[in-house]
Formats: sequence, structure tokens, C-alpha cells
Amino acid sequence: SGNFYNQGEIRKKELEQSCFLLGIPASDVRVIDHRDLPDNPAVEWDTQLLAAFVLKHIEANNFNLVVTFDAGGVSGHANHISLYTALRYKYCCFEICVIFLCLGCRVLVLESVNLFRKYISILDVPISCLLPRDALFILTEEETAQARRAMRCHRSQLLWFRHIYMLFSRYMVINSLRLL
Repeated sequence: SGNFYNQGEIRKKELEQSCFLLGIPASDVRVIDHRDLPDNPAVEWDTQLLAAFVLKHIEANNFNLVVTFDAGGVSGHANHISLYTALRYKYCCFEICVIFLCLGCRVLVLESVNLFRKYISILDVPISCLLPRDALFILTEEETAQARRAMRCHRSQLLWFRHIYMLFSRYMVINSLRLL
């Protein structure tokens, strides 16, 4: 629930506001509040437990695409990395792989880049275009402005470094992904 700083209820509301701004209805937003999955950048979540939650959500909503972090978690955040690990575990496990294939669900992972590339914003486009990837998204100015508005909904998390992130991070403009 995002309760690392005891702000779980605030962060849930911020998430709903952000999703609404991005056109995601509240009925499609699911917050998992489980004692074994604490919001903590240093805690790796239980792979099997998390994978079960994710698979259940995919099946219940008949999703055909899941986008998650890669093994670097973009920022090294243990919870982000746990999501990748859980999906990789479920996706690569034979019986679950069959379920993913039968559901027609693909998994894309967001590429983590080094610190230099992370903060050169639009200047990373030529590099991203030259490197191998399965999908590359380059946002328009309007889409970037919408992403910034969505980020601003998360007021409780807008520390000084996140303002720098919103101004200079390539992830606000460019996202390269690979199929799992």
C-alpha cells in the first residue's frame, strides 16, 4: 500500500488520482496490502507469493500485456526488482508459461540504464535507437506533460530528487523494453 513512511492511505489516493489522470479507471487499479509484501526499498518480496497475486490479477482481467521492471528495477529498488523476479519465475515456470501462452499474455520489461543515460532526457534517443530492444516508446511533448502531471499526483513522494527526475530523466520521455 506504499506505507514505508506510514503514508499508505495517502499514497493509495495519490495512485488513484494519477491513474485517473492517465485514463485508467479506479476499477482497474488494485492495491495489494499484504504484510509479507511491505513497501520498503531494501526488502525483496517473496517470489511465489507475489507471482500468485500477479497471475491472479492477469487472469481475472484477461490482460494480454504486462509491463514491469527489469532485473535492475530502474533504480535498484528491491520491490521493483521483486516484480521482475516474480514475473520471470511465473513466466518461465512450465505450467505457468502454458497459461501465459494460452491467455496470449506477453511480458515486456523496462530497460534499466546507467546513471548518465538515465539523466540525459531526450538526448538518449540516438543511443536508444541504436541499441537492441523489442519496443521503444518516445513520448510527444503532450504525453510527457501528462506523465509529469501524473507524477505530481504523488505529492507525498515528491522529494527534491524526484523533481530532478521529472526534469531530466529519459524515462519521462523514452522507454526501451524487452520481451521476457
